[in-house]
Amino acid sequence: MVSALVYLPRTTSANGRIGQYAVHLSNDGTTWGAAVTTGTLADDATTKTLSFAPRGARFVRLTALTEAGNRGPWSSAAEINLLGDPGTAASVVDLSREGWTATASDQETASADNRATLALDGDPDTLWHSKWSGTPAPLPHHITIDMKSNQAVSALGYQPRRAGVNGRIGAYSVSTSTDGTTFGAPVASGVWKDDDTVKGATFTRTVTARYVRLTATTEAGGRGPWSSAAELRLSGPAQPAAHGVWSSLTGFPLVPVAGAVLPNNKMLVWSAYGIDRFGGSNGYTQTAIWDLTTGAVSQRRIENTRHDMFCPGTAVLRDGRILVTGGSNAERASIYDPATDTWTSTTDMNTPRGYQAMTTLSTGDAFVLGGSWSGGEGNKGGEVWSATNGTWRTLSGVPATTTMTADPRGPYRADNHQWLHATSGGRVLHLGPSKQMNWISTTGNGTISAAGNRADSADAMNGNAVAYDIGKLLTLGGAPSYENTQATRRAYTVNLNGGGQPAAARTGDMAFARAFANSVVMPDGKVAVFGGQAYPVPFSDATSAMAPEIWDPATGTFTRMASMAVPRNYHSVANLLPDGRIFSGGGGLCGDCATNHADGAVFTPPYLLNADGTEKARPVLTGGVPAQTTNGAKLAVTADSAVASFVLVRAGAATHSTDNDQRRVPLTSRQTGTSAYEVDIPADPGVALPGTYMLFAMNAQGVPSRAKLLTIR
Repeated sequence: MVSALVYLPRTTSANGRIGQYAVHLSNDGTTWGAAVTTGTLADDATTKTLSFAPRGARFVRLTALTEAGNRGPWSSAAEINLLGDPGTAASVVDLSREGWTATASDQETASADNRATLALDGDPDTLWHSKWSGTPAPLPHHITIDMKSNQAVSALGYQPRRAGVNGRIGAYSVSTSTDGTTFGAPVASGVWKDDDTVKGATFTRTVTARYVRLTATTEAGGRGPWSSAAELRLSGPAQPAAHGVWSSLTGFPLVPVAGAVLPNNKMLVWSAYGIDRFGGSNGYTQTAIWDLTTGAVSQRRIENTRHDMFCPGTAVLRDGRILVTGGSNAERASIYDPATDTWTSTTDMNTPRGYQAMTTLSTGDAFVLGGSWSGGEGNKGGEVWSATNGTWRTLSGVPATTTMTADPRGPYRADNHQWLHATSGGRVLHLGPSKQMNWISTTGNGTISAAGNRADSADAMNGNAVAYDIGKLLTLGGAPSYENTQATRRAYTVNLNGGGQPAAARTGDMAFARAFANSVVMPDGKVAVFGGQAYPVPFSDATSAMAPEIWDPATGTFTRMASMAVPRNYHSVANLLPDGRIFSGGGGLCGDCATNHADGAVFTPPYLLNADGTEKARPVLTGGVPAQTTNGAKLAVTADSAVASFVLVRAGAATHSTDNDQRRVPLTSRQTGTSAYEVDIPADPGVALPGTYMLFAMNAQGVPSRAKLLTIR
């Protein structure tokens, strides 16, 4: 099994550094098939890891398509290495463990509760451990999962213990049985690295079995004759129409820590002053543009705004430009204009900030709150940026105090990444991550007033909120503190349509506890959540949730989707794309660490797929969608086939698990002729917030068209 190619450019000269690349796999050296990953590498001497979903292969081919600096028609490599199987392949879906049991060759019960069954309980703080008191049981050790019925299985996931290192499994094998007595030849084997990240064992073939046995033959660090496991999971083949499909990975010349979909069918991403690290206030930012039409990725260092835009606030403005505030250069504010592909400065904020929250208001102005990560701790009250004159107005009546969590580190962590939802009249609902919600007025000096608690939710830092319908939001995951506390599986709905205070209620739980996850609303009103950790630790891939989930507002339940090939935790992003698919990428930005993920992949949700994986027939918008429109406008739209409904989804800007600008707005429409429709844009800018939208047509089967992008001014 191979899951990544590690490329080290030459160190004595820049000539031949690889820019655009493709990686292919083959079993015979002749038949290569489609590339397993493509992308663009930064023009520097750092080591690059080109990841992809684990696959068995004998031959690995790296193809250089361009020279990174366009210095000539050459390519070079100082070293090339390959990585084995670190996680779960993207073509599998996590199996439900309900009713499963586990037994082991031996287990510790005398001096601690380390029974085998604790590897199936969903708690990363409990574990199975081989017998260690008295005379330890010698290696090898095995633990056997009984799924209670025969199932198709194709991968095993292993989560090492979270606290302590003893018993991390090194060399291993996996075998299966239908009767619990006769186990065949191993379907997977290898050696896992001695760290706390989630490991995987992708089977050489899908097998039908009731029992799956993991055998540990060495302890990863050679510390003693023991073995342990915090959690074990099994995966089976994903069915496209039920679980979706992942694309191959696209490599970026930086870690995409922030991302925004643009009106010209491109996506802007950026990291910090470095492509894979942050620190200080260097006055420049590494950016990249991904062309969604051609797949090309271009890199640029932005220096003219004197702004290191790491850990900023972001907002999509009424004219489609992207406002980025604070971060490493805490007082700065910059604007990207996709129409001209230029960055410019706007007026500095009155209060320096980092990790602040932002949203565009119904007035077209932008509101910012919180942000004690940078620019000093505390006193990060609200202020408003004027779309008319580009200046900032302090809201003395909107302190951040009542919007903070009870994080033990105080304001430095307690006022970060707030969830904001802009409504009519320049008002904003603050609905988390603190358990208390607040109404905020941005007129004059501003006001803030309590809006009740989010039902029985605790503080949920590094969770997120998504507007899935008009006046209806879903909040997902998070943890009581920023890091080093257990995340939650809980989700809540918040309804603003009752005429009084917001009504919050608990909905179904996710299968996985998640903090540092990202959530995206889809055209059909369902919400997809990607990545995250059960126990949030920045710059770690431990306790990763590898299976996305989709929440259905009709049932209030979550359904597991096809697993990701790469963990997506701290510093990852997710964005809805105009073709109805979802981009998920990034994670890391920690320099010379193992958790930098300078890549991403596109998830195709089940609503686009037939059972055989082919794309369903979609309606096509053929005319009548202007590049710009206004609130209250009526659009004369045509399509190539019958349309059941129309919906707007606002193009958001995501970073640090938060995207306050995305929202879904179902539209009123009338059929006026054969495949001709009149579509109403809501008159209230608090419903259809000014900014860039994707207009989708939905057929009677719930299949969306490819969107037409328009800007509500």
